[in-house]
Amino acid sequence: MERCPIYMEKKNLTGVSEFLLLGLSDDPDLQPLLLGLFLSMYLVTVLGNLLIILAVISDSHLHTPMYFFLSNLSLTDVSFSSTTIPKMLGNLQTHSKSITYAGCLTQLTFFSLYACLESLLLTVMAYDRLVAICHPLHYLVIMNPRFCGLLILVSFSISLLTSQLHYLMVSQLTFCAKVEIPHFFCDPPLLFNLSYSDTFINNILIYFIGAILGGIPLSGILYSYTRIISSILRVSSSGWKYKAFSTCGSHLSVVCLFYGTGLGVYLSSAVSSSHRKGAVASVMYTVVSPMLNPFIYSLRNQDIKSALWKIIIRRT
Repeated sequence: MERCPIYMEKKNLTGVSEFLLLGLSDDPDLQPLLLGLFLSMYLVTVLGNLLIILAVISDSHLHTPMYFFLSNLSLTDVSFSSTTIPKMLGNLQTHSKSITYAGCLTQLTFFSLYACLESLLLTVMAYDRLVAICHPLHYLVIMNPRFCGLLILVSFSISLLTSQLHYLMVSQLTFCAKVEIPHFFCDPPLLFNLSYSDTFINNILIYFIGAILGGIPLSGILYSYTRIISSILRVSSSGWKYKAFSTCGSHLSVVCLFYGTGLGVYLSSAVSSSHRKGAVASVMYTVVSPMLNPFIYSLRNQDIKSALWKIIIRRT
């Protein structure tokens, strides 16, 4: 969308009654198909991640740091998906594209919160695997319950601070009376582009925050796996190597899925002028990644499968 002409009345965000989310497609024939598809994916996401949490809670054998972090990741995945998909489903069902300014601010705040928290949790889980494989004799001493809780608290605090920075940056912007967002959720970089304000500093700040909160965790993950692979290769036992690789394989798959799709979307948006294509690509890390995470962990993890079977047998 083009910026407001200079002669049009400017309104601050608090004076704008609503925004319009253009969604993934304008074709009315596709709306029922999109509604059914994303409703199914959302239900699978919620059910799959809640089953992981239930399995960890119900089985005492899973009361370990690794599964403690996994249950927090599953809770974050459910929350992450819930910030965008329910509103999109509501708009598809009612054939509406509107979102209130307060709803837009709330959505982008929680989206930033859970996206950052997901990144930090993946880093914490990589560190957990590093300690388990490189320092197995001191694992329970280092990864004690108090330290694990502190890692979650610090991750949440950093994510909360980041989300508040995004909120403050967007809340100071000036818009036209009518704003059309070529996306299915309120993405801060898009709102900067649609603003009538000078957003040069905002763009620098948001990319700086993204580089810090994306680059540092990713560097930590790469460092952890460099140490892990080095330790595994020094061991002669093939059985131990297989077990170590299998415990790390699920986490590494989730890392590649989340960072690969997320970085791909934002790098492509930087060189492409098509916001609608960027919205379609965003489905990968906002919808598909949280949906696949439970399958990745449950299919490759015998402990999770055993806990789920115990729940099923107990219920039947």
